[in-house]
Amino acid sequence: MDNNNTKPARGGRGRPDMKTEEKQFDERVIHIDRVARVVKGGRRFRFRALVVIGDHKQQVGVGSAKGADVTTAVTKATEVAKKHLTKIAVYKGTLPHDTEAKIGGSHILIMPASPGTGLIAGGVVRIILEVAGVHDALSKSLGSSNKTNSAYATIEALKSLVPANKWPRNMAKAEATVKPEAPKTPKTEVVAEKENTKQPVKKAVKASKPKVVVALKKKTPAKKAAKK
Repeated sequence: MDNNNTKPARGGRGRPDMKTEEKQFDERVIHIDRVARVVKGGRRFRFRALVVIGDHKQQVGVGSAKGADVTTAVTKATEVAKKHLTKIAVYKGTLPHDTEAKIGGSHILIMPASPGTGLIAGGVVRIILEVAGVHDALSKSLGSSNKTNSAYATIEALKSLVPANKWPRNMAKAEATVKPEAPKTPKTEVVAEKENTKQPVKKAVKASKPKVVVALKKKTPAKKAAKK
């Protein structure tokens, strides 16, 4: 007697294959802080998250939000950052020119660097430049070290960047290299005039009956006398 204890395979009851979706943005949590609100019965504690996202292809965004727990705060901050994405100008892995911005007490200065230098920046500025796709840059914080203000000051500094092809001298060179086109001669339009030749309308003439003219002969006086 065969002791076959193998159970038949359950059809259709297995879990479906869950495909892992590739994240479009690189999400970085910069800072999580616990905040309190004083109410009548005491203090209520919540969490505030500061998140930066980027696609390493010149798009970056920063968001800050609060939540009852850390997970909720991070999720809300990520959604805020996605709604405030900014495209920055990058030239050969670095910045096209120096830039700076001031938000609150934070003052951020960012400068371009030669290839191979890397990111000489610390804290918030380094994370933002990494997710934005900048490989070589120099940075200096000249004001407060508040992370929220520093993050938004960095974003404002990156927004003010002007691409190299839009600099006045480069635009002048581009216009000089473009050969002026020969003026186009206006084409003379020949208007065909319609000849207003109206053909005469031939009216149908009815054939009239020939009139019979009866000539009455006058009697001469000689003939009158002969008759008498």
